[in-house]
Amino acid sequence: MEIKFHAENSHETEEKLPLLRELAIPNTGDRTLIQKAISQTFQSTAHLANLLPTGTVLAFQLLAPIFSNQGKCDPIGRFMTAGLVSLCGLSCFLASFTDSFRDKNGNVCYGFATLRGLWVIDGSATIPPELAARYRLRFIDVMHAFMSILVLGAVALFDQNVVNCFYPAPATETQEILTTLPVGIGVICSLLFLVFPTQRHGLGFSLPVN
Repeated sequence: MEIKFHAENSHETEEKLPLLRELAIPNTGDRTLIQKAISQTFQSTAHLANLLPTGTVLAFQLLAPIFSNQGKCDPIGRFMTAGLVSLCGLSCFLASFTDSFRDKNGNVCYGFATLRGLWVIDGSATIPPELAARYRLRFIDVMHAFMSILVLGAVALFDQNVVNCFYPAPATETQEILTTLPVGIGVICSLLFLVFPTQRHGLGFSLPVN
């Protein structure tokens, strides 16, 4: 049996299919209260995701079992675990002061917020003083930095390898503190971060195209 392809009909059918770029963009100005609440929820979740640098948390979770010998620490392992927590905390603290912008060519440039403005790390671009003043260091950045350290501490207290390294046989009162303290820190810092969200797009944070 001979099979025939109808090229013309196929071409006409493809021409009738609408292209994505020709579709009308829906108007998002008139939204219901439920839609606004859902949008605000996703926006708040995105702010919480910026509370800790993903790379720092991933590095901590990968290295904590190795440095702590899966919770069976000797004095050297305890020292190394404390050093790991300190270095990760310092990374979270410094990452809270980083920001980024796009140059004229659309390339993303990262900088460090100072009292005078934004200091570009690699020196690939220069910012006018009036524009750099928008990126200057503020009190809310210091607040976010300490909150990041607290949340990392809560993550460390949730890690049984780290807890067993420093408290191999905790007392009943200590066990209650180790159980409730991370939850309290996470809830309080999350609420504060929702009320005072960050406006920076630092290392590991998404930057809008425009």
